[in-house]
Amino acid sequence: MSRRLVLAVLLALSAGPFARAQSWTLRDCIAFALDSSITVRQQEITRALQDISLSTAKSSMLPGASANAGENFSFGRSLGSDNTYKKMNSESTSLNFGVDVPLFQGFQIRNNIKRSELSLQASEADLEKVKDDIRLQVAQAYVQVLYDLEIVDAAKSQTEVDSLQLVRLAEMLHNGKTSAVEVAQQKASLSGSRLSLTQARNNLSNDILSLTQLLELPSPEGFSVVRPASSKLEPELLERPESIYARALQTEPDIAAEQYRLDASSYALKVAKAGYFPTISASCSLGSNYYHMNRADFNDTFSSQLKNNSSQGIGLTLSIPIFDRFQTRNQIRSARLDIEAQALKMESVKKSLYKKIQTAYYNAVAAQEKLLSSEEAERSASESFTLVKTKYENGLANITEFNEARNSYYKSVTDLAQARYECLYQTAVLNFYKGEEIDF
Repeated sequence: MSRRLVLAVLLALSAGPFARAQSWTLRDCIAFALDSSITVRQQEITRALQDISLSTAKSSMLPGASANAGENFSFGRSLGSDNTYKKMNSESTSLNFGVDVPLFQGFQIRNNIKRSELSLQASEADLEKVKDDIRLQVAQAYVQVLYDLEIVDAAKSQTEVDSLQLVRLAEMLHNGKTSAVEVAQQKASLSGSRLSLTQARNNLSNDILSLTQLLELPSPEGFSVVRPASSKLEPELLERPESIYARALQTEPDIAAEQYRLDASSYALKVAKAGYFPTISASCSLGSNYYHMNRADFNDTFSSQLKNNSSQGIGLTLSIPIFDRFQTRNQIRSARLDIEAQALKMESVKKSLYKKIQTAYYNAVAAQEKLLSSEEAERSASESFTLVKTKYENGLANITEFNEARNSYYKSVTDLAQARYECLYQTAVLNFYKGEEIDF
C-alpha cells in the first residue's frame, strides 16, 4: 500500500509545477518505470496465483471434514417403528458429520507440492526477467535522449557560428569588402543550420516523449535528464564473452526460470507415476436421525431420537488401480515428452543468452573502435575548421571553403556524440549480463 501511495504522489507531482524543476537520473527512471509498469503488475499477479496453487497443494495433506443434514417427507404408506407399513404421512431428519484423511497417495501429494514450489520459483524468476527487460528498454531510451541533447548543442553551436559570420559579412558588405553573393550564401547556410537545430529539437522532444511513455508519466512537459559524468563516457576494458556467459548462467533470471521448470517437469512425471500405486485413506463419521409419523399413537421426542439413533463409524479404504483405460500410462508418456521439450527449451534459452552476450561484446568492441576513430576525426576536423576560419576571416579562403570545413566539423561532432553514447550503452549492456546494475 505504501509503495502505491508513493507512486500516486509521484504521478501527481509529475503533472504539476514540481516536475518542471526535476531532473531524472537513469536510476530514477528505472525505479519509477518498475513501479508504474503494467507488465510488472501482471507478472506479480501471475506469481501470486502460483503462490495460491502452492498453498492448495500443501492443503491436500490436511484432513477433509464435511457435515450434512437432510429432511424427507413421505405421503401415503410409511414404515412405522414396528417395521410395518401403515397408511400415514411421515417425516424424517438426518444429521451426519464425517472426516477423511489421506494416508498414502503414491507420493502424489508430496511430489505435487515440490512441483508447485518450483513453479512458484520459476514465476518469481519470470518477474525478475520482466524487470530486466524494462531496465534495458529504459536505459536505451535514456541514452537516446542523451545523444539528442548532444546533437542539439552541436546544432546550436553551428547556428551561433553562422549567425556571427552573417553579421560579419553584412558589415563587410556595408564597407564594400565583400559581395552580396557571399552574404546570400551565408544566409542560406544560417537557414540550413536553423533547420538542423529545429530537427534536432524535434528528435529530442520525440525521444523524451518515448522515455516518459515508458515511465507511464502523464506528460513529458518539464521532463529532463541528468547527463553522466565525463568519466562515465571513457571506454573501459571489456571482458571476454565466454567468461561473462559463465557468470550469466548463474545470475540470469530467464535461465533460472527454465531450470526451475525443467526440475518441476521431473516432479510432474513422479506425480503421473503415482497413478500406478494403491491409495490408502482413513475416515470416521458421526450421524443420527429423527423419525415422525403423523397421527401415530406415540413418537419419541426429537432429542431422544437423536440420542438413541446416533451412530459412529471408522473406516480404512484401500484402492488398488487395476485398469484405468491407459490414462496413467498416457499421462506418464506426456510427462516424459514435457521433460524433453523443457530440456530443449532450456538449451535454446542458453544459446540465445550466449548469442546476446556475444553480440553485446562485439557491439561494444566496435563502439570503442568507432569512438577512438571519431575522437581522432573530430580533432582533425576541429583543427581544419579553425585554420579555414582564420584564413576566411583574413580573406584567404572563400565562403564555400568555410562552409565545407564547418559542415565537416559539425558532422565529426555528431559522429563523436553518437559513438560516445553507443559505446556507453553497449558497455552497460555487457556489464548488465555480468550481473552489474545499469547506471550511468
